This record gives sequence, C-alpha cells and structure tokens, in this order.
Amino acid sequence: MFNLLKGVRVLDLTSVLMGPYATQILGDYGADVIKVEAPGGDVTRQIGPGRHDGMGPVFLHANRNKRSIGLDLKSEGGRAAFLKLVETADILVYNLRPQAMERLGLGYEAVRAVNPRIIYAGLFGFGQDGPYAAKAAYDDLIQGASTLSALMASSGSDRPRYVPSAIADRIVGLYAVGGILAAFHRRQVTDLGTRIDFPMFETMVSFTLGDHMGGLTFSPPLDGGGYARQLSPYRRPYRTSDGYVCALIYNDKQWNAFARALDREKEFSDDPRRTNIVTRLKHIDALYEELEVEFAKRTTREWMDLLDRHDIPVMPMHDLTTIFSDEHLKAVGFFCDVDHPSEGRVRMLRSPVSCDDGDDADLPSPRYGEHGREILREAGFDGEAIEQLISDGAVKD
Repeated sequence: MFNLLKGVRVLDLTSVLMGPYATQILGDYGADVIKVEAPGGDVTRQIGPGRHDGMGPVFLHANRNKRSIGLDLKSEGGRAAFLKLVETADILVYNLRPQAMERLGLGYEAVRAVNPRIIYAGLFGFGQDGPYAAKAAYDDLIQGASTLSALMASSGSDRPRYVPSAIADRIVGLYAVGGILAAFHRRQVTDLGTRIDFPMFETMVSFTLGDHMGGLTFSPPLDGGGYARQLSPYRRPYRTSDGYVCALIYNDKQWNAFARALDREKEFSDDPRRTNIVTRLKHIDALYEELEVEFAKRTTREWMDLLDRHDIPVMPMHDLTTIFSDEHLKAVGFFCDVDHPSEGRVRMLRSPVSCDDGDDADLPSPRYGEHGREILREAGFDGEAIEQLISDGAVKD
C-alpha cells in the first residue's frame, strides 16, 4: 500500500469484480476504502475453494486494502447510516444500475445534497441516454456485444466464445480508476464534486474497435474491418519440439534479425512477401504458418536462447503451475505468502505498481462486516446508537 491517496475516503458500494477491482486499486494507492456490503455480503465471497465460508479466492484477490461494513440499505436505519458516511467521503463508487440507486434513495441528487463535494462514480452496463439504459450487464454479455466473441471465431476458434477472463470487468475497472482520479483532481482545483459514469458496453466497444475498425474507419469503407495480424488463426504460441514458446517477429528489424538467426538472409530478402509490414500483413497467415513449421524444429530452451541473442521478443508460455516459478516474478517478489488473520497462510498478488512514496503492508481482505462498529464510531455514532442499528438489522454485525 502506498501513500499517494492517504487521507482520501472512498465509499465502495460495489460487488462482484468490476467495481471491487477499481476500488482495490484506489486502496492500493492509500485511500481509506470502506466496502459497504448488502446483507449476505459480496457474492464473490462464495466463489472458489476456501477455508471459511465467505472468504473465497476471487474475493480475496479483489478486496485487499479495504474495510467492510454490512448495511441493509433498504432499511431506514441502514440508509441513514450510509448517508452519514457520505458526509465525510471524498468518492462514492457504485455498480448497481442507476435506477436501483434511485430506488434506494441514493441517486446523485440525494447524495450531493448531503455532500456537494462528492465524486459520484457509477460503473454499470450502458450509457443512460440509450434504450439499453436499464438493462443488466455482465462480463459475458458485454464481451459478446462488443464484438470480442465474434472476433474470437474470426481468428480461428471453432465458434464464437468468451475470453477466459473477466476482461470487460477489469478493463472497465481500470478506466474507472483513471476517470475517478481525474475527477478528484478537478475537485481539488475547483472544489466542485461531480457525477461520472463508466458504461461497460461503450467502454468495451471503444477498447475493441480501436484495433479492429480498419477500413471501416473511412466513408465509404475501404474493407470489412479487422486487424489481419491479430485475427490470423496462426497468431498463437509456437509449438516447439518439447513445448511452446511465445515469440513476436513483427517489424523489419525483427524479421531481419530472425533471418540472421537462421542463416537465411538471402532467402528472406528475395521473398517479396517479407519486404515490409504492408506485404507481410497481406500474407500474414502463410508467413505465420511457415513460422509454426520452423519453431517445431528446436526445443523451447534453444529458441529462448537464440531469439534473446538476436534481440527478438520472446517469452515462455506459462500455465497456472509454471507461472509461480517465473524467474522475473520471483525476483520482484510479485507473489507473496502472508498470514491472513482468519484464513491463515495465503498466497497473494502484490500491486504491479511501484512507488517511492511509502510501501506499507497491505490490509488483508476483510471478513464480512468486520469493521462495522469502528466505521460507525468514526462517523459519529455512539455505542448505544450502534447497538440499536445492529438490533434493528440495519447494520449486519
């Protein structure tokens, strides 16, 4: 945890992955992130194997550097307690649909009335000016709707499929971090709060089509769109004689270096397909297919050494077993075994960011409602009022 956002308070009214991933990053930067959980807690608490109920691995890896309070926002007392927390918050992040926030009495106008300086950040499915405004959205749906699934089929998959990662959730979460920090900077300059929306659909269409608009960029279109190299069915790790290796032979310098590495410079220079990036892209499938034949002739270690010597980009192809032995990740201490107060010894992923402004130990991902009492005390509730909220079911202890 760094000190970059020390003193900044974030109300985290998010669940699952998109919102929690964004607020975890804010917590990594030093913000005081208060995770407000509905009765029963964030559903990701139940995903994957765990030692105790409600502390599954997906939750653990998206909720470090946060404190948890359980609130029933549908109750009068829960809503009142939340609005009390709003008074001292700098940023509110939610991933309910805006319509649901309005039904809870927590729409932007209601929140701004309590704290005019609040940054009110929403991560949800669709922009609110279109016909999809009230639709539910999940990572799978957005991958398909934003052309990713069709592009998977175009690149050689036997049928449209989803990327085996919650890629839309995480990309939108990253967009949100940047936008939230920009809005916070504006507030520091102008003292004005703001509402800022991060719709999944539009964000992922922008992200994906930035690569694949191609000739559709022009009017009339110059082609049917799509980046040929990315869509080649041969754009994949190369099978070697004993495994796989990931190599990129892309620009002129790399192709020339590859020719030298194989001692085939004249053959390559005489091949009109390899003249420059334009000609290579026109013949990318054939060239990549030829590379597959070539890579099968040597071991992974031989290719790694050869390509490194000739300054050609190359990396090992890891799986969920070998990644933990990667020499670079071991050297930078990316994986760290820590003692969680309830879960015992756990392997965590440190923030990939490095900074010279503090590097305190991360807060462990919280148990459900673990910090409710201390958060309410900080907000000004006395012991009797806290016990009454718990007794009424507004606060889940």
